[in-house]
Amino acid sequence: MNQKITRILKITLPLLLGVFLVWYSLSKVSVDELLVYLKESDYLWIILGMFLGFLSHLSRAYRWLFMLEPMGYKIKFGNSVMAVFATYLINYTIPRAGEVARASILTNYEGVPFEKGFGTIVAERIADLIVMFGIIAITLFLQFDFIYSFLIEKFDPIKIIIALILVSFLVVLFSRYIKKSNSKIALKIRTFVNGLIEGALSIFKMKKKWAFIFHTLFIWGMYVLMFYITSLSIEELHGISIGAILIGFISASFSIAATNGGIGSYPLAIYAAFSIFGIAEDPSIAFGWIMWASQTLMIIIFGGVSLIYLPIYNRKRSNP
Repeated sequence: MNQKITRILKITLPLLLGVFLVWYSLSKVSVDELLVYLKESDYLWIILGMFLGFLSHLSRAYRWLFMLEPMGYKIKFGNSVMAVFATYLINYTIPRAGEVARASILTNYEGVPFEKGFGTIVAERIADLIVMFGIIAITLFLQFDFIYSFLIEKFDPIKIIIALILVSFLVVLFSRYIKKSNSKIALKIRTFVNGLIEGALSIFKMKKKWAFIFHTLFIWGMYVLMFYITSLSIEELHGISIGAILIGFISASFSIAATNGGIGSYPLAIYAAFSIFGIAEDPSIAFGWIMWASQTLMIIIFGGVSLIYLPIYNRKRSNP
């Protein structure tokens, strides 16, 4: 019974949070004003942003082939593409269920054992996480002076120093505890960290490791470029700094984990990031909704088509 309740809560809580954040974000801006932004947006930039997002998904599907090939599985590119789009669509309903579905699609149509397919997806996520940390590090380096000035202006420098010392002390203390403890939580964290390291190192053992690394960088390059290109659809955001784009992108990326596909949380995350740079509330939230809606529309269309066409495509392939 407890497991049943836990499963239900895992599905319903993100949805409820998403609904609340949708209401909250729309309460921060006039709906009429938002509709004006949607009407006056330059849709050429929005469509181009959607195309860049589409390219990133194709690259992700192609990158997956490099991870399966060393295990002796040469899957059809079409199945890989449709599995990727189906993953994103399913994640809008049940968080993280898409990854399970993606591995199941390979099992059903390509004969790849579920655990092996799922293992490659976990390794992919590790690679993506490393690149995300890299983007954060680059952003901190490029915007160090701005971030430092912002923190000094908003917070007492002495309190910041004390907080940093306290956080550093807690990190060291926590690390020592995790290394020495045999508790279930400590073992899980150690396993996760070791998996991150092992997954990262396994990339360099691939036959086509440089192709894998290229596609990983290409995927994230398209994500950032898609974010910037779509911002050009709103006149008030023309001339936005690279710092605002990067911090907005990072903030929006993390918001996707908060609710199903970032519903409700995505526009608010962009507004929170852009407000640091003094960008007005209305165009920030409007851009967040345009960005989220355009990419979601693409996922709904291609994800829906993928789920419908997968059995038809594989029936044709099996019966030429």
